[in-house]
Amino acid sequence: MWLLNLITQPGVAHNLLLLATIIAIGLTFSRIKIAGVSLGVTWVLFAGIVASHFGLVLDDTTSQFVKNFGLILFIYSIGLQVGPSFFSSFRKGGVVLNSLSILIILLGTLTAYAISLITGESLLSMVGVLCGAVTNTPALGAAQQTFSDMNDGTANPIFAQGYAVCYPLGVMGVILAIIALRYIFRVRFEDETAIYNRNTRRESRLIHTATLCVENQAIVGHTIGQLQESLSRDIVITRLKHPGSEDILLVKSESTLQLGDRLFIVGHEDDIEAYTLLIGSKISDMDEEQWDKEAHNNLVSVRVVVTNDKLQGRRLSDLDLRRTFHVTFTRVNRAGIDLIANPSLILQLGDRVTVVGSAENVERLSQFLGNTVSRLDQPQLFSTFLGIALGVILGSLPIAIPGIPVPVKLGLAGGPLIVSILLSCYGPKYHLITYTTNSAKLLMREIGISMFMAAVGLSAGVGFIDTLTHGGYLWVLYGFIITVLPLLIVGPIARIFAHRSYFTIAGLLSGAMASPAALAYSNSLSDNDQASVAYSTVYPLTMFLRVLLAQILVVMAL
Repeated sequence: MWLLNLITQPGVAHNLLLLATIIAIGLTFSRIKIAGVSLGVTWVLFAGIVASHFGLVLDDTTSQFVKNFGLILFIYSIGLQVGPSFFSSFRKGGVVLNSLSILIILLGTLTAYAISLITGESLLSMVGVLCGAVTNTPALGAAQQTFSDMNDGTANPIFAQGYAVCYPLGVMGVILAIIALRYIFRVRFEDETAIYNRNTRRESRLIHTATLCVENQAIVGHTIGQLQESLSRDIVITRLKHPGSEDILLVKSESTLQLGDRLFIVGHEDDIEAYTLLIGSKISDMDEEQWDKEAHNNLVSVRVVVTNDKLQGRRLSDLDLRRTFHVTFTRVNRAGIDLIANPSLILQLGDRVTVVGSAENVERLSQFLGNTVSRLDQPQLFSTFLGIALGVILGSLPIAIPGIPVPVKLGLAGGPLIVSILLSCYGPKYHLITYTTNSAKLLMREIGISMFMAAVGLSAGVGFIDTLTHGGYLWVLYGFIITVLPLLIVGPIARIFAHRSYFTIAGLLSGAMASPAALAYSNSLSDNDQASVAYSTVYPLTMFLRVLLAQILVVMAL
């Protein structure tokens, strides 16, 4: 009896049990693959629809909270993931991606308007269908509010009905379009990943090392400091070996060059070539490993992890670590990418710094930098919840546009996304610790999208069958056309003319349709962040335009 009451009687325990069960069932089915394709977390949506059809629902307050909080967690984790590389990626392809997303939005809106003209369906109902087809809840809310403001507070249920009927297939439509493009262009994930890796290596300017022999008489007698000042290249000279000597010396600015000196340098390939032309020639058989073997005088090269909170956002030049600890910094590894340890580099928590010096000095530096990897496992909850709070404030900020009766808002997804990108990119400069382990970001992302899909399913299934059997099946058809047609037009344009990778196109389509479920599916296709970067690049503008156009259609209908 108590178990039956727990299942059927509303309450906190009932809501938690229902939510957890729906997510567990959906994730179980997500392992199913048909023709090698899995729909992933979308199964949680289907499980919620089935449960709500049989009367198992969340109360309105709980449903809204779970849906919005889950969406915020998902979107915020995406922002943390792509933030460090967002602005460089936006400069490289942001204009093109946003132009393509605008085309998708306009095609979808024009398709909805054309269906209304051709079939005689009311434009108001098509607004609800459009919002569901593009899975955009803020647009639905804006349309409802605009109608209410223009009709003395009167509400119209037709928006919510069209939205609820078309939303499930709207989610599916985006994923199906992504799958269709894969087969249309015969995409092989291995090839796409290889292209991405090559482009990443080329764009990040890989760090190289070389050993140079001093053969130019013109620089003999000059100091290392004078040499670096004359070339003004982003190069670090770490070790020096005089001819006839067995000792390897740590390079200082006042170190004087002799004919036959061997120098070990770290930098980008073009910078190394410039130094080679000035100094002499390369010694190909003396790499970094060989330098380490010949370090008979206790000179070591060690990688140290920055875990000292007080160093977050500090420049290397401000710390003056070379003079204090008598060591040389060669490079910094951040998120898998090597960076030159130049004086202007700003340290971040989690950086892996390669240093050269005596064992004693390197040990003292390690204690100063922290070098306690276990500290990185501690979640930085302050910055996370601060970012969410600021994101909610930004998303709720009304933006007045002439001619539109209701201010436009970025919403509870757009605001947190923008803030998370900004904090993860610029937070370290202001000593705000935003470092989050990959496992923590993944956990936040998966919990968020699961909560969101479960809440949407549990609210969409109520009256779903009744609406379908009383003419709503036509709305489903209209919604599917609105979802798929623009994607199948713009997807090939992005592939053929814009030369975008399949993963980037998947993220573009997901972002243009504001579909977290489609992004989750796109992310499951590869282990790189192309889809997330594309999604984040187009999402803010997408949200703004979707909300704006929904209100314009309501004004036109009245």
